[in-house]
Amino acid sequence: MTKDDFLEGQVLLIDKPLGWTSFQAVNKIKWAIRKKFSLKKIKIGHAGTLDPLATGLLLICTGKFTKGIERLQGEEKEYTGTITLGTTTPSYDLETPVDATYPINHITTALIQATALSFIGEIEQRPPVYSALKKDGKRLYEYARKGQEVTIKKRKITITAFDITQIAIPEIKFRVSCSKGTYIRSLAHDFGIALQSGGHLSALRRTKIGDYNVNKAMDPNVFAENLLQNTNNP
Repeated sequence: MTKDDFLEGQVLLIDKPLGWTSFQAVNKIKWAIRKKFSLKKIKIGHAGTLDPLATGLLLICTGKFTKGIERLQGEEKEYTGTITLGTTTPSYDLETPVDATYPINHITTALIQATALSFIGEIEQRPPVYSALKKDGKRLYEYARKGQEVTIKKRKITITAFDITQIAIPEIKFRVSCSKGTYIRSLAHDFGIALQSGGHLSALRRTKIGDYNVNKAMDPNVFAENLLQNTNNP
């Protein structure tokens, strides 16, 4: 791709590595493009944050295509991951240590499958307190890290598919398709409660955003290396 290609606009499919923030991935791509074409600045942004503990598809828009970010954020998303039953964490994932344990002996395959079905459709979900959502001008995780209590309102989201792909209690693997604004961490937490136990998200990968698939995505380091090594670009 040429300098003009990036300035006019591109949607880059990036496979965000484990441990990276979405901001770090955007910065890596931005740095490579600016370095390659000696640009002082270029418009660039992503269409939907992934937590550092999640991997998978991150859509990074450049140039004039940044105007389409809001539309892309509204697309349906697909994730695969693992819920660990019988334990909860304050962040609903592995960012924080286990804070409580619950019985799991009563949980059967039939109960898991039936419970998954109950989540399909329009449901109400409360976002995690360890999230970047704002309340009174502060991020929710700022309250959480200080141990401050905060009331978070539930909001409506839509789950169009929730398939249990493997069961090895306490771990269950899943695939879920959902609307904008869905927190898979909250889904894992609520799923544990619905099973009359507990649960937290122990692995997550975003596989699709609309028609874009992670199968065609590239590691940000590989993207940067390929761009900088390609001498065909003017």
